[in-house]
Amino acid sequence: MIQARHILAVQGKGQGLHEITSDVAAWLDGQAVQEGLLTLFIRHTSASLLIQENAERDVRSDLEAFMERLIPEDPGAYRHTAEGPDDMPAHIKSALTQSHLSIPVGSGRMLLGTWQGIYLFEHRRRAPRREVVLHLIGEV
Repeated sequence: MIQARHILAVQGKGQGLHEITSDVAAWLDGQAVQEGLLTLFIRHTSASLLIQENAERDVRSDLEAFMERLIPEDPGAYRHTAEGPDDMPAHIKSALTQSHLSIPVGSGRMLLGTWQGIYLFEHRRRAPRREVVLHLIGEV
């Protein structure tokens, strides 16, 4: 059994779903593990991770619009407003989505479905640099 760890830095790109599948796959390609489990963990409380369709852009647009309707930026609705009107809604969106993902690895590749991609779901308008921890465990 072997393990590997990496911190993937993602430059802030503003609100929305930002695909990181190719960055994760590029790191995985350099690892010796052929069969195992890849865990991704985002080290922030105002952004999250999703596996979602990566073929039709409208899916991502609809998800982003839905989250905006569900959790609007309304400063009168929240106590925590010190970091701007988008901060507390970002925390709520993050609480409703995921901070980590587990993806099986087979033959040295992620076993994602045909139309699946990995996304950093940024909930802040002016996003800082984000860090996603990649942890791989498995066998050669």
